[in-house]
Amino acid sequence: MEKLEQYQQFIQQLLSRYTEYQPSSGDTEIQAVFDTVRNHYQIMHVGWQGTRWVHSCSVHVDIKGGKIWIQWNGTEDDLAQELVELGVPKKDIVIGFHTPYMRQFTDYAVG
Repeated sequence: MEKLEQYQQFIQQLLSRYTEYQPSSGDTEIQAVFDTVRNHYQIMHVGWQGTRWVHSCSVHVDIKGGKIWIQWNGTEDDLAQELVELGVPKKDIVIGFHTPYMRQFTDYAVG
């Protein structure tokens, strides 16, 4: 399997689990948004919590330049470590929400 296809599969596998459990209160929906053409992957929360409109992104992952960019992770899960456990080399993972300066101090790619 080509590296890009494998990374797409890994990301979709990891993020799909977030849609398995819908909130028990309110009228919100957890949506997986997978753009496999442009390689953008998001988990969105959309709907109503009482009288408050909810529209937020809890996870955003892109594939750019052959690397997996974790652009945002609003969960308690360590997505980068989970990707490593699936076989993605650390040199192919970028923690995008860290400043470029801080990325050099991680075990992951700078960009």
